[in-house]
Amino acid sequence: MRPFSNIPLPRFCAYLMALLASTLITLNPAAAQSILRDAETEALLRDMTAPLVEASELEPENVDIVLINDPSINAFVAGGQVIYVHAGLLNAAETANEVQGVLAHELGHITAGHVVRFNERTSAANGISILSLLIGVGAALAGAGDAAIGAIMAGQRAALGSFLAFNRNQEAATDLAGARYLSGAGISGRGMLKFFDRLRDLEIRRGYSQGDEATYTRTHPLSGDRIQILRDLLQEDAAWDTPDDAELQDRFLRVRAKLYGYLAEPNRTFNQYPESDTSVPARYARAYAFHKDAQVEKALSETDALLAGDPDNPYFLEVQGQILLESGRVEEALIPLRKATDITLNQPLIAGMFGHALIATEDKANYPEAERVLRAAVARDRLNPFAWYQLGVVYAAKGDIPRAKLASAEQQVMNRNYPSALRNAKDAEAGLPVGSPDWIRAQDVALQARSELEALRDR
Repeated sequence: MRPFSNIPLPRFCAYLMALLASTLITLNPAAAQSILRDAETEALLRDMTAPLVEASELEPENVDIVLINDPSINAFVAGGQVIYVHAGLLNAAETANEVQGVLAHELGHITAGHVVRFNERTSAANGISILSLLIGVGAALAGAGDAAIGAIMAGQRAALGSFLAFNRNQEAATDLAGARYLSGAGISGRGMLKFFDRLRDLEIRRGYSQGDEATYTRTHPLSGDRIQILRDLLQEDAAWDTPDDAELQDRFLRVRAKLYGYLAEPNRTFNQYPESDTSVPARYARAYAFHKDAQVEKALSETDALLAGDPDNPYFLEVQGQILLESGRVEEALIPLRKATDITLNQPLIAGMFGHALIATEDKANYPEAERVLRAAVARDRLNPFAWYQLGVVYAAKGDIPRAKLASAEQQVMNRNYPSALRNAKDAEAGLPVGSPDWIRAQDVALQARSELEALRDR
């Protein structure tokens, strides 16, 4: 290995800039991840959170819960009043009450404005990094390469230590806020403690050190410390002995199994939920696993069993329709999907699948119904690129090219394809009646796409 003092100055300065860039990346939030959309899961998470939101005195319509396709055990807030929950967290939890403990904690981040303070603290840490870089460059110019790299590394360590200590303090304060919201909602804190117990066991299995050095480099307090602080507080609360909500727990077990069957390899699902298990969650998981394994009849046998016990469950109808649709049995899929759409009063995700099935029949007689269903879906949930795409197909089939282009622009701006979104929005605006709602919307989409392109250019 060559010593730093022998590296030519231009290359050394380039190294310094790369080192600074890597530090700035480390201090920034994680990059965007894949989002999972499921009507049943979203409804469950909303219902889990509703009493906690009320206790926190936030406005319910402003708080959103987003499911992330990530197997790790995590939840976070990253701008606005949006809580992101990893699928791995739902899989790791055993009860709805445990998840509510995590959600209460994340609401504490929102009410404390920690996302804004995160950005402020990141700027402060970056300031320390930049100062150390300038000191390092000065030393390099003086010919002291070893001293330069020492100054920079010390500065990076100071910046990281300052940032992580700040973050640990935030987490500890937010645990207490979460406990208050659980108490205010009349929900037991048993789940919060149980989940921290689970995290502590995971830390021990993974060999995390409990010493000062480990604490210094952690973004969160050690789970054992968190449990010790919270236990007395939660056990003394009047809600400690409140029984878990049985209906919420049943729904949670169904959703957890459903997600497992959808995301895991079929063999893993069959091991976790063997055919000897005839419970509702097990059948739910196996329905998706058999479908993924191209065992269509077995998948439909599981959905038939689910519907035999609950014939008007829209989510059971939805999964049966999805299996039929994706297996090429489109006409059969219309029956459960239409019923699910009617029961849920055009729930956007379910209606979007129904609209897709109507189009997939390739029968033009079904297109007017598809247009009506899809327009209702995007009116209630504009952030549904799949429904926008299907609506564009309907418009194009009937020769309404301006609205087809507008639908494409809506989809493309959500997929971050801003050049195409801007082009299609401008074409739509040119062809739509001036002053109409769709004409105004085309202007809005064009403005959004242009703004995003300018932001990308500036970065």
